[in-house]
Amino acid sequence: MDLDQPPVVRISVDPGQRPSTRAWPMTVPAVAQLVREGLDLPKGVTFLVGENGSGKSTIVEAVAMAYGLSPEGGSTQGHHSTRSTESPLGSAMTLRRGIGAGRWGFFLRAETMHGWYTFSEQTGGGPAYHEMSHGESFLEVLRTRFDSPGFYCLDEPEAALSFSSTLALIAALGRVVADGGQVLCATHSPVLAAMPGATILEVGDWGLRRTTWDELELVQHWQAYLDSPGRYLRHVLD
Repeated sequence: MDLDQPPVVRISVDPGQRPSTRAWPMTVPAVAQLVREGLDLPKGVTFLVGENGSGKSTIVEAVAMAYGLSPEGGSTQGHHSTRSTESPLGSAMTLRRGIGAGRWGFFLRAETMHGWYTFSEQTGGGPAYHEMSHGESFLEVLRTRFDSPGFYCLDEPEAALSFSSTLALIAALGRVVADGGQVLCATHSPVLAAMPGATILEVGDWGLRRTTWDELELVQHWQAYLDSPGRYLRHVLD
């Protein structure tokens, strides 16, 4: 028996609790595939990469909820909510936990971090996040919360980060992995997705498929755009 397991070994959905196939989010191919087949989650970092509406954030949010994290972000030790918008997927999801793995976790959800900053300041007397820039506050969360071998969910964390700060995020994730932690991250960033050793799942009309950084449509589009931005912009502006 493997005793060196990550916090989450497998994601599945109870057949008796599956959401209606005719309603969102089951109309999203990646979600439907996950519900149908489940997903083995490897050690280290797993990136979900895809277009807007492809289901990557819905999946990360549901996994975070199934792990016991607040859908609006934060750790396993405190929950807050402003307005419930999450899908029913999280409540139907079952996680197979790793043997001997810790229970600590944190969900960094870019679009709701403002609310979590307020919650954190009111309940824990932590850093004055609201007095920092958007990017500085994200980096402070990485410095103070991503510091133990737990399970970390991130939803588009690059939204607030510059190029150099995104590299700092990669360094933080590297420290998490070195300590035995596990990461599930939805991203649009070709910089972040290039992290060595990471597993990449491309999300789209096909569902979920494992791929490499070089084969990502995201990377190919960015490379073509940076090589010749005018080819793209003349179509947009015309």
